[in-house]
Amino acid sequence: MSLKIRLARAGAKKRPYYRIVVADSRCPRDGRYIEKIGTYDPLLPKGSERVKLVEERVKHWLGVGAQPTDRVLRFLDAAGMRTRDARSNPSKGQPGKKRIEREEAKKAAEADKAKAEAEAAAAPPPAPEPEPEPEQPAAE
Repeated sequence: MSLKIRLARAGAKKRPYYRIVVADSRCPRDGRYIEKIGTYDPLLPKGSERVKLVEERVKHWLGVGAQPTDRVLRFLDAAGMRTRDARSNPSKGQPGKKRIEREEAKKAAEADKAKAEAEAAAAPPPAPEPEPEPEQPAAE
């Protein structure tokens, strides 16, 4: 049986509250768990105590072989119980394929427009057409 230390959601709609639990990895997120070892309230301000852990039980379950999820590992790292390696995702800030295609199309359209304007400015102005003479009413 592989054990996970993970979050189980509780609380009302739009008012999340999480229990930090030890559960079998095959059980559903909010389903059966073995032991509750802490809580996490994301609605509290950052300076207050959002995460509460029972340190002895956390150390026990880590010693038995329970694997924390990434979010719980962040909490454990902040509490000084476990270190979390910084992740590197260098392509996260890069735009997607569609946006790149749109930007290239926009640049091409701007280049075509600038080229057309340059050609229009370089061409000599057209000769003015002679104005037709106004017609005189016929004398009777």
